[in-house]
Amino acid sequence: MKLYGYWRSTTSFRVRIALNLKGISYETVPVNLVAGEQRAPDYVALNPGKGVPTLILEDGRVLTQSLAIINYLDATIPEPPFLPEDPFERARVQAAAHTIAMDIHPVNNLRITAHLKSRYGLTAEDGVEWFRHWMTEGFHAYQALLPTNTTFSFGDKPDLADICLVAQLYNAHRWGVDMTPFDRLLEIEERAFTLPAFDAARPESQPDAS
Repeated sequence: MKLYGYWRSTTSFRVRIALNLKGISYETVPVNLVAGEQRAPDYVALNPGKGVPTLILEDGRVLTQSLAIINYLDATIPEPPFLPEDPFERARVQAAAHTIAMDIHPVNNLRITAHLKSRYGLTAEDGVEWFRHWMTEGFHAYQALLPTNTTFSFGDKPDLADICLVAQLYNAHRWGVDMTPFDRLLEIEERAFTLPAFDAARPESQPDAS
């Protein structure tokens, strides 16, 4: 498999974790978002959304969108599972994952703030405050959804919610979010990075890290 991604992309980070947890070998193909490589015609032919990640399967078929990719991996390689079997518990984990992937990430995408800066005069400082605000809002919601006395977000093994959380926490640290109210999330992050699958997926460990 080939994973087209960018080292600092949280969506690419999610898929790296998922591939590692499933024990899948893959080739990393860097796409420099800062240089605009995602808009190159040959890449747009693979991913019309002009984003990352893009996963090329062994048979040449193409998948985009991190949650769709992770869902495919979970459906085709059942162990370890990313979601519980029980429908209610499954929905709880998905709700927490979506809090990260659908509430925080879309409004914190760099192309959103770039548009706000060029179209509405948002300053660089305003952009950072924008990031911090939406991450703080989302983390409060995420933390409130969690049960107590679990090793990870919902159980003793990492699941889809943890994959999304750990990747987003990278951005929180990068942009200086005040993590004082989120001890539980930091504990989960610390435990996750004791696992090789999470540790190897760190942005700074990727070949295109700079």
